[in-house]
Amino acid sequence: MQVDSKEVKIFTGNANPRLAENIADYLNLPLGKALVTTFNNGEVRIKLEESVRGCDVFVVQPTSRPVNHSLMELLVMTDALKRASARHITAVIPYYGYARQDRKATGREPITAKLVANLITVAGADRILTMDLHSSQIQGFFDINVDHLTAMPVLVDYFSKKSIPDLCVVSPDVGRVKLSRTMAERLGASLAILVKRRPQPGEAEVSEIIGQVAGKNCIMADDMIDTAGTLVSGAQALVDCGAKSIYTCATHAVLSGPAMERLKKASIKEVLVTDTIPVPPEMMLDKIKVLTVAPMLGEAIRRIYKNVSISEMFGFYWSGT
Repeated sequence: MQVDSKEVKIFTGNANPRLAENIADYLNLPLGKALVTTFNNGEVRIKLEESVRGCDVFVVQPTSRPVNHSLMELLVMTDALKRASARHITAVIPYYGYARQDRKATGREPITAKLVANLITVAGADRILTMDLHSSQIQGFFDINVDHLTAMPVLVDYFSKKSIPDLCVVSPDVGRVKLSRTMAERLGASLAILVKRRPQPGEAEVSEIIGQVAGKNCIMADDMIDTAGTLVSGAQALVDCGAKSIYTCATHAVLSGPAMERLKKASIKEVLVTDTIPVPPEMMLDKIKVLTVAPMLGEAIRRIYKNVSISEMFGFYWSGT
């Protein structure tokens, strides 16, 4: 399946241009030319520097730190493309910011994940391509098509090639049991579950471990690493229960606040993340390894353009070919 550079355009904001370049390389396409900067007063400035009339356009822009600025770049670029007569606009959002604000936990709170979905739709996006949403039900916040990918095949392939013995996949909470069970089945590993509570945002305490972890090499799998409170407390609980070694993996390396200091001190052998969010050089600890999801996103873009099934794509990745 070839992609015609006259009919398909890949654009990017400033959130993760390296990922966009790698996606464009996978598709053998040049990256779209656009000026993405700010005016002197801080307002986002977008100027398309090539025609997009009648084209299928894909805008690669995770809404990561600085979250509000990245989101505005995505909205303004989408509006610019719509007004420049692009035929179809897909917002490629590898990391969806505000995803954790998906419900009213207490009174008088917003549901910001829904608000962001509305903003992206009103800006002119016709389709969303995203990866490992914090809550899969966010797909229902959109009134346009959403293709929801998972980085699990990439993560599983990495661990599979390491051939780690006595392996146990550990779910960091009950909400991630399904994902962890799937990973355990793919790796031929056992499964354990951490039962935790959050005394306050960014902190987690493990009260119980369901499953046998003593003498095991454990992999803790989650969708993101933010302040690393969950991972560090979970890793310590596993060590206290006799785990042999601890690996962690997550799709999104948010790495905010005390995350780096916590990871430095933690009893974790390796921290595996993907490039949905760029990891700054100053945050690249020796134990952090970044895998790319560019080929997966590129293949999804190719299939969207060609109207070919995306769900069938995962059979390709699981095969390891």
